[in-house]
Amino acid sequence: MELLKSHRSIRKYSNREIPAAILTDILECGIRSSNTGNMQLYSIVVTRQLEKKRELAPLHFNQAMVTSAPVVLTICFDVNRFNVWCRLNNTFTDLNNLLWLLNGVIDSSILVQNICIAAESKGLGICYLGTTLYNAPEIIETLKLPSGVIPINTLTIGYPEVIPDLTDRLPLDAILHHEAYNNYTDAQIIDYYKAKEELESSKQFVFENQKQNLAQVYAEVRYKSEDNIFFSDKLRKLLEEQGFL
Repeated sequence: MELLKSHRSIRKYSNREIPAAILTDILECGIRSSNTGNMQLYSIVVTRQLEKKRELAPLHFNQAMVTSAPVVLTICFDVNRFNVWCRLNNTFTDLNNLLWLLNGVIDSSILVQNICIAAESKGLGICYLGTTLYNAPEIIETLKLPSGVIPINTLTIGYPEVIPDLTDRLPLDAILHHEAYNNYTDAQIIDYYKAKEELESSKQFVFENQKQNLAQVYAEVRYKSEDNIFFSDKLRKLLEEQGFL
């Protein structure tokens, strides 16, 4: 419980390598995760070579931990393996559709979280890279992923060089609904976000971006509409080409 409550994203890693046996153990924990129909519609690409990390780095907006972490994991939704198995056994079912894309994304995400917990239990640090879907077509090319294999999540893993403070979270009351969804009043929203907005780091964030409040930073700088639409269109084209939409 303490491990889960003390999670931090680690962005600075030491030069210490991860022993192969420990990494294997962590990945074995990952594949014990729950998944739809025990079909395991995912694959993991392990990147250790610096040259390959340098190829991936621009696709993750050149975040430093892509090249500094000893291991980068790209977790992919994968129907390719299952489709080949069916072909070899003279059968077929259509998994290239929205339903199985969502099932695979869910299963891949559960796999990733198991890997994270296992890694942290071994004294390692992890960081999710939320950039994977932004440049999925380019990652597919770099990692030579066949049709039916879509990168969903990327993790950097290594021994922490710097352990940051805990990141803030909304209070549980802001997330929790009993029996049915109880829509928020304006007063509740103001109350739930008050602590986040009053953090010194948040105030600095607002000041640096020359905005009036934290919501404007998120909506107008970090996740502005034109970027959202651009990357959504890019991803939609990929999924349409592969028959998932």
